[in-house]
Amino acid sequence: MAELELTFSAPSVTANQSARTITGQIVPFGEIGHTSIGPVMFDAAAFSNIDPASVKLLLQHDTTRPIGKMADFTATPKGINATFKIASTTAGTDSLLEASDGLREGLSVGAQIIDSVQKKDFLLVLQASLKEVSLVTDPAFDSARVAQVAASADTDETPQQSEEIEVSETPDVTPEVTEEVDVVAPVEAARVVASAPMFTAPRSPINSAASYLEHSVKAAQGDDQSRQWVRAADDSTSTNTGLTLPQHMNEFVTSTFGGRPAVDAVTRESLPTSGMSFTIPKIGTAPTVAETAETAAPSETGMTSTYLTVDVKKYSGYNEVSFELLDRSSPVFYNELVRELGRAYAKATDNAVIAALTSSGTASTAITTANAAGLQSFIATESAAAFKGTSEYAQNLVASTDWWSGIMGFADSSGRALYTANNPLNNSGAVSGQSIVGQVLGTNLYVDPNITVSGLIDESAFLIVPGAVSFYETPQTRLQVNLLSTGQVGINIYGYAAIAVKKPTGVRRFNIA
Repeated sequence: MAELELTFSAPSVTANQSARTITGQIVPFGEIGHTSIGPVMFDAAAFSNIDPASVKLLLQHDTTRPIGKMADFTATPKGINATFKIASTTAGTDSLLEASDGLREGLSVGAQIIDSVQKKDFLLVLQASLKEVSLVTDPAFDSARVAQVAASADTDETPQQSEEIEVSETPDVTPEVTEEVDVVAPVEAARVVASAPMFTAPRSPINSAASYLEHSVKAAQGDDQSRQWVRAADDSTSTNTGLTLPQHMNEFVTSTFGGRPAVDAVTRESLPTSGMSFTIPKIGTAPTVAETAETAAPSETGMTSTYLTVDVKKYSGYNEVSFELLDRSSPVFYNELVRELGRAYAKATDNAVIAALTSSGTASTAITTANAAGLQSFIATESAAAFKGTSEYAQNLVASTDWWSGIMGFADSSGRALYTANNPLNNSGAVSGQSIVGQVLGTNLYVDPNITVSGLIDESAFLIVPGAVSFYETPQTRLQVNLLSTGQVGINIYGYAAIAVKKPTGVRRFNIA
């Protein structure tokens, strides 16, 4: 059976005022007590391993309010009696006085059920572990009350028997338990009525239309237990919504990505103020310098230039919504709509940069493989080739999420992580699952989910000289137009951008030869 935790209480305690002790029965045997999980009885061998030194006496099961510790205990055929030494604190003294005057005279035990058997009318606990004992006001077991209270070790007062008080018997209204109780959180059962939502009650036998009809008939014939089950079923949230209507949260769940890793990995520049294309001068033939003999004429190489023409593209998104939706819904909707349009714009422009890197970049010449050795070969060989072709350093590595996953899993021959461990012996770089930017073999890693190729294959990674590619862009513009004929509002977001791959040798595409 699954372990349960519950607290149960038993009556009569006594307080010895001269010794500052409280004595009473903490566990009755052969007596049914009413707990929040139903009727419970404890077997005489249920508690066989009590360690007095580890059992505290609490006030009303509050772990922040200890008032004493168990001094000793005695097991009798009727139950377990225990004596508790009360601390010389204000709370301890108050508890002694309350126990002596009969104001707080119940002993409630917190126990963890290890083994039990469900009988017809109660749960028989065969084995349990004692966790704590508490001084409470109202016990559920009639035979476990304070028997003796001793208040002060400095006074000559003789121990006085506390006056017995009348305790009304709690009516047995707990229905028969028909199924084994699941694991539950700690509960307090000093009273039959649960006072916190964590308390566990027996499962209802009404779990279908047929069982509901059965208990309705029994209730009509006078069966009190069936009457209570039917009443509970008629008063649940499935049959009576009351004020439990679902709340509409002011948040949106989205999986769209708003970043632009490929754009961030190249040079960002402002777009010219006019025109749908522009040109960039480019050196065709560069002048040369050579060793020249005395009195000899220097060689002359005429510098020539060409022009790189760059087209300007428009990126735009549009959405129509009704006046009613904007007027009568939460402002969060409009904000989220604009945010999603912005994310779509970011995705479109980032995809455009990836397409330019793919079409204009230079395929790697290294014989690479889809593993750690292949990645090292790619970066080592292509970094040198990029520098040779552009006289600039390849600083950025734009890679797919598949590459990101592979890099984080790369390990050396002994199984030590190459990139996710901050270890000088494995100092290939530093890549973690908490950031899309890392450092790999001296390059800055930009993980781009917009690279759609699957696997560690061609065009799944790009080694880039930042100055080899420029991304020109205007600020985004948002338009909102009222469509009177349809009663709608048109929301448009757009911007202009251009991509110039100025030095194709500065973009190295991963390629498996």
